[in-house]
Amino acid sequence: PGILERLDAGEIVIGDGGFVFALEKRGYVKAGPWTPEAAAEHPEAVRQLHREFLRAGANVMQTFTFYASDDKLENRGNKLTFTGAQINEAACDLAREVANEGDALVAGGVSQTPSYLSCKSEAEVKAIFKKQLDVFIKKNVDFLIAEYFEHVEEAVWAVEVLKETGKPVAASLCIGPEGDMHGVSPAECAVKLVKAGAQIVGVNCHFDPMTCVKAVKMMKEGVEKAGLKAHYMVQPLAYHTPDCSCQGFIDLPEFPFGLEPRILTRWDMHKYAREAYNAGIHFIGGCCGFEPYHIRAVAEELALERGFLPAASEKHGNWGAGLEMHTKPWYTCLFVCFRARRDYWENLKPASGRPTCPSMSVPDGWGVTKGHADLMQQKEATSQDQLKQLFDRSKSH
Repeated sequence: PGILERLDAGEIVIGDGGFVFALEKRGYVKAGPWTPEAAAEHPEAVRQLHREFLRAGANVMQTFTFYASDDKLENRGNKLTFTGAQINEAACDLAREVANEGDALVAGGVSQTPSYLSCKSEAEVKAIFKKQLDVFIKKNVDFLIAEYFEHVEEAVWAVEVLKETGKPVAASLCIGPEGDMHGVSPAECAVKLVKAGAQIVGVNCHFDPMTCVKAVKMMKEGVEKAGLKAHYMVQPLAYHTPDCSCQGFIDLPEFPFGLEPRILTRWDMHKYAREAYNAGIHFIGGCCGFEPYHIRAVAEELALERGFLPAASEKHGNWGAGLEMHTKPWYTCLFVCFRARRDYWENLKPASGRPTCPSMSVPDGWGVTKGHADLMQQKEATSQDQLKQLFDRSKSH
């Protein structure tokens, strides 16, 4: 069955995790461009990550095509040895290969474009989506996702292009409860996306799981109030972001190289999965920071509803039960008595181990968006003069 058939039947669909962050940590993606040329350069790395998410319980293999539009691949001095079409084709082949190893679907994804930020016309932006879409049709992906859009207007344009294929379309914005970068509320955003043709709507990235679930709840309320119908999805960060403002974690001083102290535990993921399911969200996955063990936790929390455990649970005792097998008997006694129990892990409040660190940060809060001079894109690398202007402004900010 396809994505809509599964959701219509009340099934829980579990997405995968954040490929650009996971592969950057592994040495296959460059932070800054965040482009997915690894699909063509190092297919073995992308294939293995797909397999780990499949084993962890994901039944959607999303093509590693984030930021794979030509205007992004050629942006700011980014020089590649592969074309956008070659990267997208390789990503589709890898996702399909691994999906066929299990009961998984392949989703082709497009994301926001530098052209939109530079105020290019609707026709120009749509042409960029259409170029990626041609590859997805050629490779016959199962459904399409328009993801990681800060502006609902651009997301609507993407949906309008994707729906022309006749394939199911999902749309997720990287927004929180405050809405998109122009202040359009989550409820209004969802209504616009459904009217444009999206059958699944939700949010991904930029905020932690509970914040994202809250935003999707607002979307659901808006869609229902408008008398429309849709399915709902959520694919949040694996980082705690209680101190973030409208633009989310990219405004945090720790972004992108110091975020590890904010990472959610597997037990946090159990809470997230239950909260999302109870909110009526049945497409549940992850974005930046999500590793396979996080997805395994989501699958384990919802194992009763799904009717099975993921393959990766063979190496993971339920709520720490594997600790009973420790080699040293005194440790075994300690673990069985105190740590091989659900209530221990559910109530744990992890310490950071960093005595001088604050519990929260102050976001930079740049607040610039489409049309601002700082966001006019260019093929050349950012010059030293441009960097100096930004640095001087940051000192006064």
